[in-house]
Amino acid sequence: MARTRSLLLAGITLIASASANAATLEIVGDAEAFAPDIASTQYSEVRLTLSPDGRTALWFSRDRPGGAGGYDIWISHRSNDHWSTATPVPFNSPGRDFDPAFSADGAFVYFCSDRAGGHGGDDVYRVRFTHNGFGAVEHLGPEVNSNGNEFAPMLSADSSTLIFSSDRAGGAGRQDLFRSRHRSDRFEVAERLPGEINTGGDEFDATLLADGRTLVFARAGDFRTDRVDLFVATLRDGRYDVGRLLPPSINMPDKDTYGPMLDWSGQGRFTFSAQRPGSRGMDLYVVKYQLITSGER
Repeated sequence: MARTRSLLLAGITLIASASANAATLEIVGDAEAFAPDIASTQYSEVRLTLSPDGRTALWFSRDRPGGAGGYDIWISHRSNDHWSTATPVPFNSPGRDFDPAFSADGAFVYFCSDRAGGHGGDDVYRVRFTHNGFGAVEHLGPEVNSNGNEFAPMLSADSSTLIFSSDRAGGAGRQDLFRSRHRSDRFEVAERLPGEINTGGDEFDATLLADGRTLVFARAGDFRTDRVDLFVATLRDGRYDVGRLLPPSINMPDKDTYGPMLDWSGQGRFTFSAQRPGSRGMDLYVVKYQLITSGER
């Protein structure tokens, strides 16, 4: 079916034009494949996150051999202009470990797992990261996790808000976007993101951009059967708008695109995962962007 400038999803028409006074996300240049044959391979590689110094890359693969389980997180280090051979991280479990995300200061990696000891399904965890390696894995507790599935955690640059998705009871549809406030070194009870952003379909894989207000996220009617695209939404007066479809330079007409993450090593860039023509699996990409507010054109 041909792409249009709007998408009908669960009875809601999502218009691609920007709201008045909202920042407009503009893609700058072409997306570039990240570390071909090291990170972007014939396997499905998803959700690239880069450390603030740009020297460590993490992502997950759901079918790359050599890890501890079916889904595993992989790591590569940059020396000069070269990325090292990727290896599985030591905190992988025999189950599903996925959706890694560095914190802005590089002190923690947030991720999801269905390992033993969680609250049910996929839960959010974090692990401390230093130059000496990884620390102990920490479950984020019942304030963040539920007996459903939690995906794609991302801590805001000021460490005040954890964004993630969940299919827990009380949502607008299937996977919805949630936030948990982080105060006094603890996470508060999660709440759905306010506004129109959550629909009767799946909203997931969200990342805040450098302004802390603009959100790039994935959406599908049903991500198990429908094509997944990336959208952008803006926070205005404490509420997120319904979101606008990103351009064809990001979203392919018949392939999935998801897993966005702000590049902490260069905050005018974000990463994402996509299957392009000729690729054998999901590959990792980096693209530059700029935010244009009203009156700047």
